[in-house]
Amino acid sequence: MFVLFFILMFALLLVLLFYFVTRVKKFYVIQKLSGGRKWLELLLSTVPLLIIIPCGFFAFMNTLIVVIHLLAFCLIFDILGFLVKKFLHKQSKYYWQGISALVVSIVYLGFGFYSAHHVWETTYQIQTTKDLGMDSLRIVQISDSHIGTTFDGDGFARHMETIQKTNPDILVITGDYVDDDTTKEEMKKSCAALGKLRTRYGIYFVYGNHDKGYFKYRDFSETELVSELERNHVIILEDEAVLVDNKFYVIGRQDRSVPDRLALDEIVNQLDSSKYMIVLDHQPNDYTAESKTEADLVLSGHTHGGQLIPIGPISLITHTNDQVHGLKTENNTSFIVNSGISDWAIDFKTGCFSEYGVIDVVSMAS
Repeated sequence: MFVLFFILMFALLLVLLFYFVTRVKKFYVIQKLSGGRKWLELLLSTVPLLIIIPCGFFAFMNTLIVVIHLLAFCLIFDILGFLVKKFLHKQSKYYWQGISALVVSIVYLGFGFYSAHHVWETTYQIQTTKDLGMDSLRIVQISDSHIGTTFDGDGFARHMETIQKTNPDILVITGDYVDDDTTKEEMKKSCAALGKLRTRYGIYFVYGNHDKGYFKYRDFSETELVSELERNHVIILEDEAVLVDNKFYVIGRQDRSVPDRLALDEIVNQLDSSKYMIVLDHQPNDYTAESKTEADLVLSGHTHGGQLIPIGPISLITHTNDQVHGLKTENNTSFIVNSGISDWAIDFKTGCFSEYGVIDVVSMAS
């Protein structure tokens, strides 16, 4: 199966490269320089590949994203050009389709780059009839920092300084804090930044699918990560609940990728259901089961808000995720998916934007 998959992907790559070369040769400058010599026209048309291929070795995912979008816009404008020629009977000696595709790609991906690197604050207000022991609780959520992608440890520290200004009662980290490409130095700087954050009720952490590493080539172990987090007073939760100041629960689930993780009802069924329950679950794809428990608020990440159009809608259609971004309510449970404060390996977000969430839970108890 894998052999067939790679054969098909290689064949698709060849088709895309062929299409790319045929588009480049249509540019007026290529035709002018070649002077009608087909061999020179073909040679000049392959020059951009000499730039793209080396870039792929240093930044494969980002290079792939740029090429795919450029080819997609080329195809769209080629179709538009065909329709103009067929129905309006107009034809230009300049390859305006290619120029348009290039300009739109630059603008579109430029916006995507900004959306990934600039971090917005997203606010929510949720009401509860449960007694919080206070009028309101301010939760700040960060997710999917994948430290080392769009910012390093110092950049993470600057984001924590911004978050400090929101006066959080509690900070929650809903997974993919680090990645395979995160260095030990950047991990330690980021953990130190968490240690400097002042909250009323502390910082709580659950693992994402990337935190423990896939490829095992980074220069620190899971044990060292845990040590740095705990040294900076971060509470790590793995299928367990903590009663905070006898007021509310914070419940942390293991990631869905863990084969033997507990069902949420196994964790909460022994808890005091009169108290507000906040669940941290990295991947948003257990809504039906979670909404049948006493959980009041479930916070997730993982999706990156859809990252690139049309990944978000596809993940909903295929039921990969129950939600891609934002607030949703099922039964008496509120669900929030954070698009992430950064990304995995990709410097673009065209389907959403980077964010941290500020969630005010307001008690309506008399």
